[in-house]
Amino acid sequence: QVQLVESGGGLVQPGGSLRLSCAASGRIFNISDIRWDRQAPGKERELVARITSSSRTYYGEAVNGRFTISRDSTKNIVYLQMNTLKPEDTAIYYCRFVVDHRIYWGQGTQVTVSS
Repeated sequence: QVQLVESGGGLVQPGGSLRLSCAASGRIFNISDIRWDRQAPGKERELVARITSSSRTYYGEAVNGRFTISRDSTKNIVYLQMNTLKPEDTAIYYCRFVVDHRIYWGQGTQVTVSS
């Protein structure tokens, strides 16, 4: 079994920054795709950022240029650096790992952007 633990969420003012982390532990042979999704109240879950096993990155249109996804493959951790945050970035953020061809989700971490 694989466990994902997220951290780094919280309250930040507009224009501020946060860094989210998601660490995978357990029986892991290979991690391929990793992504961050988010879900705001009353809205559907959407892709924020994705990083492949070769570290190729993709971003949702709403965050492109402001957020950066990265991974530390030696520690099975993925990061999401979020800069120039806006109130519309307020949501619960979820990490998703594909581990040995199975999908695992983190528990979610709340990000609130408000003055």
